[in-house]
Amino acid sequence: MTASARPEGFAAYVAVTAAYWAFMLTDGALRMLVLLHFHTLGFSPVQLAYLFLLYELAGIVTNLSAGWIAARFGLTATLYAGLGVQIVALLALAQLDPAWGIAASVAFVMVVQGLSGVAKDLAKMSSKSAVKLLAPAQGGALFRWVAVLTGSKNAVKGLGFLLGAALLALAGFVPAVLSMAGVLAVILVVIVLRMPSGLPVGRKGAKFTEVFSKSANVNWLSAARVFLFGARDVWFVVGIPIYFYAVLSDGTVAGNRAAFFMIGSFMAGWIILYGAVQATAPRILRAEARGDAALIGQAWLWAGGLALLPAALALLVWAAGAPAPWLTAVVVVGLLLFGAVFAVNSALHSYLILAFTRAERVTMDVGFYYMANAAGRLLGTLLSGLSYQLGGLPACLGTASVMLALSALAARRLDPVAH
Repeated sequence: MTASARPEGFAAYVAVTAAYWAFMLTDGALRMLVLLHFHTLGFSPVQLAYLFLLYELAGIVTNLSAGWIAARFGLTATLYAGLGVQIVALLALAQLDPAWGIAASVAFVMVVQGLSGVAKDLAKMSSKSAVKLLAPAQGGALFRWVAVLTGSKNAVKGLGFLLGAALLALAGFVPAVLSMAGVLAVILVVIVLRMPSGLPVGRKGAKFTEVFSKSANVNWLSAARVFLFGARDVWFVVGIPIYFYAVLSDGTVAGNRAAFFMIGSFMAGWIILYGAVQATAPRILRAEARGDAALIGQAWLWAGGLALLPAALALLVWAAGAPAPWLTAVVVVGLLLFGAVFAVNSALHSYLILAFTRAERVTMDVGFYYMANAAGRLLGTLLSGLSYQLGGLPACLGTASVMLALSALAARRLDPVAH
């Protein structure tokens, strides 16, 4: 039995996964709370996008520094810090005053969302790096463990979208935020008290300059990740929730609440499907039988095939003109199919970054890679509000298709031989 396969290693993996679940539940709920609450206050699509820009920008900076911090001080330090900063962000958001003007509200929420972005990427980098260090080295365990972590995390985040919409409709904005902060604080205390051994404690000689990878495969995969997640968020963050709100709400209080539940249910269902497919990606790709070289060669084909889906949906929505029940149904089915194929792409990327890196610099490469992920989300978030305001849902979907084509081109440069 290898060191990484010892029982304490698996116990540490379970504890890290549980902490990540707790965080992502509140992260998904907070996303829906902020989006729907401020939409009902009259914020435009671009203003809504602004609310999340600092969240994503903070992720770019955080991932670069978090990789070094984890290498220097240990993975548990960054995991606990992520949970703690999220609690602070939730408590701060509860102080928002409805009497403030739009400019002051946007600025305040941007800063708080920036804190939440720092928290998310501290927790994500810690969890994903832990998998590389804790998974058994044989039998394709690394792909299975990272697929389970990533897939289950996204299923939990999907439940968070539904939870956020439900809490907003039933309890209101401030009680919802405070209740999440309280639950997360309890979970943080339990995790700190019960975290088993198995994670590295850090090394004093780690240098910040080490975060910049010299591996061509890591760099090309990171570029592919930028455009992959930008293509998801360009319709997911602002475009589709506002489109569905316009279709489903009749403008009454009861109609708004019903729309909240339906939008939250779709967002939750999409993320849960995405997570479920991610967890089964090793079987879908027949990873254990095919080997790394074949998987590397498949990365660009999956991204290129995915680009066709939003292109077809964009043409359909544009040609149909006015929304109709049949069109809404087709959009829902098409986006669910997008989620399934996107999940395979995402799971493959998440495995390849761990396969490309070495144990001694895993936090550095994972931090750099998720910096690229955050850059893609930042780009997608900005383009989501802008493209929806300029051309509605067809513009969002068309932009997604272009970004996926760019992701495929970057993945085409991955070198199986260099790996």
